Amino acid sequence: MEVFKEFLDKIDHPDHRLRTEEVLGWVASEFPELAPRLAWNQPMFTDHGTFIIGFSTSQKHLAVAPERAGIVRFSDEIIKAGYEHSKMLVRLPWEKPVDYDLLRKMIEYNRTEKAECTTFWRK
Repeated sequence: MEVFKEFLDKIDHPDHRLRTEEVLGWVASEFPELAPRLAWNQPMFTDHGTFIIGFSTSQKHLAVAPERAGIVRFSDEIIKAGYEHSKMLVRLPWEKPVDYDLLRKMIEYNRTEKAECTTFWRK
């Protein structure tokens, strides 16, 4: 996706770049109504101008940021999937498969919960 090209081009490790591109492409394909954008040098998807989910990379993982409410709501499922999380992001280790069902649930949760939201972030 052209909007994320600059971000993806900066990922040195070819497998990490491929995985990140795969996940971003999956989100765009599964949720075509979401707007892809690059903000704060991170790929993210928004709906009616509000943040739904964002991504970042590190040497050890792809980070998924569904906002704190998404972490709280899915904490048990995140742990069951074999991922670690902090207050604001889920760490998907490069060597583990992506749990797309969990990712779908987090996106759907944010879209539903933020349907009437008029701000970028939750208050």
